Amino acid sequence: MTSFELSYDYRCPFAKNMHLHVLTALDAGADFSVDFVPWTMSQGYKVDGAPDVWDDPAHDADLLALAVSVSVRDLQPDLFLAAHGALFRARHDQAIRLVSLEEIDRVLTPLGVDMDVVREDLTTRRPHEVIGASFRKYEKVEAFGVPTFVVGNDATFVRYMQAPTDNAKDSIVLIDSIVNLITAQPELNEFKHTRLPQ
Repeated sequence: MTSFELSYDYRCPFAKNMHLHVLTALDAGADFSVDFVPWTMSQGYKVDGAPDVWDDPAHDADLLALAVSVSVRDLQPDLFLAAHGALFRARHDQAIRLVSLEEIDRVLTPLGVDMDVVREDLTTRRPHEVIGASFRKYEKVEAFGVPTFVVGNDATFVRYMQAPTDNAKDSIVLIDSIVNLITAQPELNEFKHTRLPQ
């Protein structure tokens, strides 16, 4: 079994591409064990001296989709994969900002997500605490963006430019090749094409 962690923020189009590949692969039966880890881009842009964004209600709208996803992941885990993909598609394919519960309701309720459970969880701010703990954990491996793969103690940021095709095997091969490269070539620190594919 291929095991790894993968960070996400629904605002990032590269996270969308990679996570949809992982979801496509899992749906096709890939032997992957994946921990989906929330990571907020807002923390890197906060003003010096300001509270951490997960502790600051002024940032609640920015963190809402992440917080909702944490609630679904932890309290309604059978629905998480579907909700995760739906939130990415809503943000990037449908241009829904996901900054209000009304917007998120329209995305998740048709999937069977109990939004009353989510709302109750949000009032405790437990999901925000989870976001903060995840961010602090990833600071220890010097993560700086999403999506970041973590295999063992090795964190690797991967920017992939294309969403999945209809061929799920392509997604399985992609994720396998990334994880294998991370584990087999730890000395490879940076590998970047100088131009975008045409």
